[in-house]
Amino acid sequence: MEKENREVNINQNSPEILTNSIYTPAFLREHIGRLMRVEFLIGTNNLVDRIGILEDVGASYILLRSFENDSLVYCDIYSIKFVTISTTGWY
Repeated sequence: MEKENREVNINQNSPEILTNSIYTPAFLREHIGRLMRVEFLIGTNNLVDRIGILEDVGASYILLRSFENDSLVYCDIYSIKFVTISTTGWY
């Protein structure tokens, strides 16, 4: 499957949240294409995780390409509690 073009374009007029890696979106953008496990807090004490390839990052969301069915999963960035980034690439 051919990779789609990312929709979020970064340039000199982009908000700092997307360009300065002290912010979560900019930090995660540095890892586009990497395999990762992302854990989300749902409610007050329920953690759920998703594993996939990071496809894109916006100011308030990330897109993961799921291994299960090659679909895109749109994820709320504000629910993220933990991100484990593979250092060995993707499978």
